[in-house]
Amino acid sequence: MILSDVWIRENAKKHGMIEPFEECQKRDGIISYGLSSYGYDARCSPEFKIFTNVNNAIVDPKDFSPTSFVDRETDVCVIPPNSFALARTVEYFRIPRDVLVICLGKSTYARCGIIVNVTPLEPEWEGHVTLEFSNTTPLPAKIYANEGVCQFLFFKGDQPCEVSYRDRAGKYMKQTGVTLPKI
Repeated sequence: MILSDVWIRENAKKHGMIEPFEECQKRDGIISYGLSSYGYDARCSPEFKIFTNVNNAIVDPKDFSPTSFVDRETDVCVIPPNSFALARTVEYFRIPRDVLVICLGKSTYARCGIIVNVTPLEPEWEGHVTLEFSNTTPLPAKIYANEGVCQFLFFKGDQPCEVSYRDRAGKYMKQTGVTLPKI
């Protein structure tokens, strides 16, 4: 069952599920963020890792080289054509034991050829979410910090899970910055 704005607001306020939390959509002259009918539109922090192949590295999820990225702290990140960048949410999430969260990209970016990829937020996971932006176009593309970039949808399980992300001491638990792949 997908959970509504009423449930999201209650859990954000009483249990710190989303911090900071915006209880209505902010949209004047920016890409919107905040609480929506059945989800929460999160913002991107100004902390970016932009993919580069200057060092001719091989992308290996088991041995990922941090030299594959250029770090930038900026209000506008420009992603090279057919490339990608990593960032993180402004918001810190604490997921309840009986909830799974799925992330979808915002239509404003999707209509520009920018794809947002995030794996599910598992029961009892917490942290800043690492975001991946793929620029599928042959042109440079902009991502705006402190504006909406993706929407999180909250799904309640029929019962609490037997083993949560916290129980199995997941490797991305309580991440706070842009987090690279780990084994």
